[in-house]
Amino acid sequence: MALTLRSSISLVNQKETKLPKAKDEVPTKVFYFGKTNPSFRLRAKSSMQQTHVTRNNSFNSEVTMINEKREKVHAPSVAHSHNDSMRVPVFVMLPLDTVTMGGTLNKPRAMNASLMALKSAGVEGVMVDAWWGLVEKEGPLKYNWEAYAELVQMVQRHGLKLQVVMSFHQCGGNVGDSCSIPLPPWVLEEISKNPELVYTDRSGRRNPEYISLGCDSMPVLRGRTPLQVYSDYMRSFRYRFRDYLGSVIIEIQVGMGPCGELRYPSYPESNGTWRFPGIGEFQCYDKYMRASLEASTEAIGKKEWGKNGPHDSGQYNQFPEDTGFFQREGTWNTEYGRFFLDWYSTKLLEHGEKILVSAKGIFNSCGVKLSAKVAGIHWHYKARSHAAELTAGYYNTRFRDGYLPIAQMLAKHGVVLNFTCMEMRDREQPEHCSPEGLVHQVKIAARTAEAELAGENALERYDAGAFSQVLSTSNSGSGLAAFTYLRMNKRLFEGDNWRLFVEFVKSMSEGGKRQRLPESDSCGTHLYVGHITGIQKQQEQAQEVALV
Repeated sequence: MALTLRSSISLVNQKETKLPKAKDEVPTKVFYFGKTNPSFRLRAKSSMQQTHVTRNNSFNSEVTMINEKREKVHAPSVAHSHNDSMRVPVFVMLPLDTVTMGGTLNKPRAMNASLMALKSAGVEGVMVDAWWGLVEKEGPLKYNWEAYAELVQMVQRHGLKLQVVMSFHQCGGNVGDSCSIPLPPWVLEEISKNPELVYTDRSGRRNPEYISLGCDSMPVLRGRTPLQVYSDYMRSFRYRFRDYLGSVIIEIQVGMGPCGELRYPSYPESNGTWRFPGIGEFQCYDKYMRASLEASTEAIGKKEWGKNGPHDSGQYNQFPEDTGFFQREGTWNTEYGRFFLDWYSTKLLEHGEKILVSAKGIFNSCGVKLSAKVAGIHWHYKARSHAAELTAGYYNTRFRDGYLPIAQMLAKHGVVLNFTCMEMRDREQPEHCSPEGLVHQVKIAARTAEAELAGENALERYDAGAFSQVLSTSNSGSGLAAFTYLRMNKRLFEGDNWRLFVEFVKSMSEGGKRQRLPESDSCGTHLYVGHITGIQKQQEQAQEVALV
């Protein structure tokens, strides 16, 4: 379908200039920036047609000239008339497959067009996963950053900022995973030799999403420990992108578990193992985790507690009241239960701190922020035991705040706490869920610990209700330092979705105070550019760009 972005001023030249088509390319709809007085049109190519990319110096130079001219028209997003302390910058997550399995930038012309649109909408920047399974694919210490370097340069040309996720986890098998990117082949080879390297549940089911934290300090990856491997990876990134750190790349989100989140893989969707809103299962049955548990129980003279994890904690898709451990007066609130949950959650917290201490040492003088992502596990939040949070490693119950220790650890190292499910409302969820209550608790924990708080939406949402909820969250209490929107795709640029998103970005730039945009194009505005009305009209050369 055709996507139309209209502005209230002319951004392009009258002369039309088209990129040459590949000779085997069929006629298709395209992004077209041509003279339309007083608007420009953006058309999207069908996703069923593969883009044929012709790279040449003239294309790159023309794009650079366009962006240089547009910068004069589009004032930097940090410049607003209101108090800048109220401003909440918005970033947008790029597709999971931004870099292909072959190590190349996926659909660069489409990416260029999309970044152009995001910049025009007032977005601060974008976020991308730097997949361990792609970068160190060829062997230990053999890194290929070239596709990411191409992306960084493209982001820079558009005057945007970049958040980069050190993604040490597998892509695939979780909510929203649209592609499959496994761990590096040489790592998978080591796992095949020693399956104990990955998280394991009580029935012996292995999860290859992420290396078990139980072997963090064991030289199990061809002579290196997992912590050393993560550090070497981040150090390689710092060296390769040293000229962009602090200017283009402004944040490094450090992955510490499945989905890049500081948690255990307690609710894996792959193969139908878990379904919402099941309580999940503890992931402490690989030999390294069991050895740690045994040592901890012996230290307190309770050796019998170290033989195994809880025997009555149920299965993935059960509810708290179905189990002896999580029910209202269950084992979770006994001496044994409190010991086990403290050990399980402390191991996770220590794992996160070890990686962050390493990251802090590597990026300390680079001018970038560090952030860590915490999962928004809102189901069964109203139950006394908060069962789903417990299996994920968050020791949060009716009688204990499980997020304050996390916030305190992050604050100690100056790391931003990035929390999800900011878009969700209680009335949209089953009765036992409370995303709003959970977000409120995390905000209080962050404020108490004096940790900086940023947010994300957990699911793809394009509706006014979701945007309104994020605005409400960012405007209450101490607010948000930034918000990262999930995710850039074809649907985002569709008419009403795009209009609502641009309105949301503008409202966030004004501290969430603005409910509606007062200025719009009478012809059905899809792109709001009222904030640059009154600036001298600029004319730019037309450029046709394909969007898949």
